[in-house]
Amino acid sequence: MASMIMKLGSKSEVFHRDGQTWLCSTGLPSDLVVEVGEMAFHLHKFPLLSRSQVIENRINDYSSEDDEKCVLQFHELPGGAKTFLLVAKFCYGIRLELTALNIVGIRCAAEYLQMTEDRGDGNLIMLSESFLNEMFGHWTDTIKALETCKEFLPYSEELHIVSRCIDSLAMKACADTNLFSWPLPENGIAQCPEGNHVLWNGICSTAKPQPLSEDWWYEDASLLRLSSYKRLILAVESRGMKPERIAGSVVHYAKRHLPLLCRQPSFRGRNHAAPRSLVSHPSDADQRNLLEEIVALVPTQKGATPTNFLLRLLRTSMVLQVRPSCQDKLEKQIGAQLDQAALEDLLIPNIGYSMETLYDIDCVQRILDHFAHIDNEPLDPSNYIIDEGQLMGGSHPLTPMTMVATLVDGYLAEVAPDVNLKLPKFQSLAAVIPDYARPLNDGIYCAIDIYLKAHPWLTDSEREQICSLMNCQKLSLEASTHATQNERLPLRVIVQVLFFEQLRLRTSISGWLFVSDNLKNSQNPNGNLANAGNNTRVGAVRDHLVEADDIMERVSELEKECLGMKEELEKLVKAKRGWNLFLRKFGFRSKSKSIDPKTVKSCLLIQKNHSP
Repeated sequence: MASMIMKLGSKSEVFHRDGQTWLCSTGLPSDLVVEVGEMAFHLHKFPLLSRSQVIENRINDYSSEDDEKCVLQFHELPGGAKTFLLVAKFCYGIRLELTALNIVGIRCAAEYLQMTEDRGDGNLIMLSESFLNEMFGHWTDTIKALETCKEFLPYSEELHIVSRCIDSLAMKACADTNLFSWPLPENGIAQCPEGNHVLWNGICSTAKPQPLSEDWWYEDASLLRLSSYKRLILAVESRGMKPERIAGSVVHYAKRHLPLLCRQPSFRGRNHAAPRSLVSHPSDADQRNLLEEIVALVPTQKGATPTNFLLRLLRTSMVLQVRPSCQDKLEKQIGAQLDQAALEDLLIPNIGYSMETLYDIDCVQRILDHFAHIDNEPLDPSNYIIDEGQLMGGSHPLTPMTMVATLVDGYLAEVAPDVNLKLPKFQSLAAVIPDYARPLNDGIYCAIDIYLKAHPWLTDSEREQICSLMNCQKLSLEASTHATQNERLPLRVIVQVLFFEQLRLRTSISGWLFVSDNLKNSQNPNGNLANAGNNTRVGAVRDHLVEADDIMERVSELEKECLGMKEELEKLVKAKRGWNLFLRKFGFRSKSKSIDPKTVKSCLLIQKNHSP
């Protein structure tokens, strides 16, 4: 519905403008002057007083000599001179066109002038209300009318035009898109999809209409002023719209109206460009107020709003220096769904006054503390115990805590090269994650190694403190191999890694021996079918024995490394203390343990018996 033309007579246009004056040429001299703002209208009393109770009262109260014109002033008329011109045309019975852009002003002016049905049938209040009721059935026209309401406050609020517009939009936004299909009526004219036939008698010839997506209203809603948009979001929320859809609209609105949100640089090389639709650049104060309002509109349900969007809001809030309560709300909401965050979004540049570190470590610490506080998953460490196969293959159960553990380990590896990062802050971040949440400690070991490399001045005591954050028993074979050759690690840690690696390999060999003995005892020499099954199992054992050869070779290498380390340790402590005192310091006996020669001999014997 683009407009409605009211033909109230066959009179031609009789109004014309001369500077700041509007004249009505009807052949009769003007006996009334109406001043609205800086504009003067030279009109006639009867056409106006017959339609407006206010104008009649003003004329009756006006006292002047008979030879002077009656002068009325309506400087507070809603819509000013532009709207009064339309009202005057209506009073003279001249053709009047109502549109979504002028209907609110006309309705408010008609109320101001009391143009009710008591002054005649079909008066302006009734006609404007009829147009409004019809307009509310059209999405685009309602959007346009709502945007003009601000110019006519408080009349548009008192007449409930704003609330009726909001209710109409909310009802359409919440409607089930499966109940109606593309295209929606646009300005009163239905259109067919591109490539289809034209309309005939209002019916599209296409056989199957295109369905609407749930975000069809995001773009139009983002054009609203903040006050109107807030009321629309509250209205759709009260009607039961899903939080995910509301969050999608808020994200769309923020990207359009917060240029700084899309221009935040990143140390990782990302630089989000602002949408082309952003033609104005509001001040930082305006963006600060807008961001705080947007944060208040973000749904609080966990997972409803994308975590990367919340983190970008948080980064922008730091730049704009929003209120602490606003930033605290964002941090808590991010913490509630930290397991959904990406590492690159968590790297928030430090823009504080101190600029002690490259990234804002304190902010991430607060977010992590919020996550640890609200995480309610049952703390059953037995669910996180993994066997040798899982340790080798890297598979482990994924829970929010384990995903955050991986995220924190990656974050620590990113911030570790910062020479200004103090050891207590590194330890505080890593210590939030419990040991059971790291089925594999390769990530934290990598972060520790990077930190030790970037901070070579750490004392032996500090090195042991930071290494206590990892569990040497949970390192993979690759990480263990690297650790045994890592000169940056304390000697105690290297010895522990070697001990646990030998223990792991010994357990693996015992397992192979147990499997092979059971398989040999279960073989049945009678029957071709049984022989075929045994041959298959024997083939599997041969494959395992090949792996056993590799394990034995690794065991031999580890024993040589242990012996070499023992000799070096004996040389280091010979000048100070005896060997027994040094081993007692590290918590080991003086006699080193190695793989039992009988076990090695048994493995070789099995390999010889089963070889083809």
